[in-house]
Amino acid sequence: MSSKTEIPPSKRLLRTLNGEAMWPPPLWMMRQAGRFLPEFRAMRAQADFLTRCMTPDIATELTLQPIRRFGMDGAILFSDILILPWALGQSLEFVEGKGPVLGAIRSKQDFARLDRNRIAEITAPVLETLSRLRKVLDGPDDIGVAKGGATTLMGFTGAPFTVACYMVEGGGSREFAITRQMAFAEPALFDRIMALLTETTADYLCAQIEAGAEAVMLFDSWAGLLPPSEFRKHVIAPTRQIVQAVKAKHPSVKIIGFPRLGGMMVPEYARETGVDVVALDTSADLALMRTQVPESIGLQGNLDPIAVLAGGEAMRREALAVRNAGKGRAHVFNLGHGVLPQTPVEHVADLVKTVRETA
Repeated sequence: MSSKTEIPPSKRLLRTLNGEAMWPPPLWMMRQAGRFLPEFRAMRAQADFLTRCMTPDIATELTLQPIRRFGMDGAILFSDILILPWALGQSLEFVEGKGPVLGAIRSKQDFARLDRNRIAEITAPVLETLSRLRKVLDGPDDIGVAKGGATTLMGFTGAPFTVACYMVEGGGSREFAITRQMAFAEPALFDRIMALLTETTADYLCAQIEAGAEAVMLFDSWAGLLPPSEFRKHVIAPTRQIVQAVKAKHPSVKIIGFPRLGGMMVPEYARETGVDVVALDTSADLALMRTQVPESIGLQGNLDPIAVLAGGEAMRREALAVRNAGKGRAHVFNLGHGVLPQTPVEHVADLVKTVRETA
């Protein structure tokens, strides 16, 4: 799309990503396809997580479940940020109660085993899922809430630093100390890992766009672990390179960046990376951020997922405060992190209703 006028009026999220302030704001939620939905849990029993991500029939259905139930303005691909390192040849297993376990990249020899030539073949099912989703969402058939064209399809990847954390550490961690130590002690090796991830992430996002994604999001979940100098080097710089590479091929596609827990570095991230929208985590003050982030850059967020878990009047009060803080600005209502698995479905339904009240 080359201009805002070409975006259908019903596509409220895409209009907002293009800089239009809408009231009430469009809404979707990180991890909206997840364990809090009974229909998701039913399908979860059919296959392990990686199989679900890599089976288009299943991934398509899981992506559409929250659209059918809640009528979200955005449908985000059901996948995972670790698909890319797995496609590069790193071993990956999701262990119940532990999370992802990878064959750690700790040496030049480990790094040499990665092969970017595998990516296209391995990620083909993910791209097939996006292609199917686009046809369904833009088609004439009723998917349970709105007929074709109202829902914006989003792709995503992890940002290089966050993905590198898992690749080097070999799994999840609270501090990712091994990764951060490598960045200081073995900068040549760490820079090679980051360079590979920066290039392949840009390529993967372009492939997602070509398969049907109308917007894409970069999740930098562990950006907040870094001091300012390292944040600039390992978060802002690679994100800027990715945005430039994607925009060179797809200049009209909008990119959301999520530098989670970036704190005071978020305005600089917004100014320097070239993202179209910056997503805010729970700790950010939306009213303050809108004064520090350039008007040309949209905002996304940032209700506390715990408020949704609690539900009731407290949730409604907090949701309206977030909604109202973004009024008059291109603002996408979302959570500051993902929906918690134990969240009652009724609380999410109440939240959607609350945000869409026009009073």
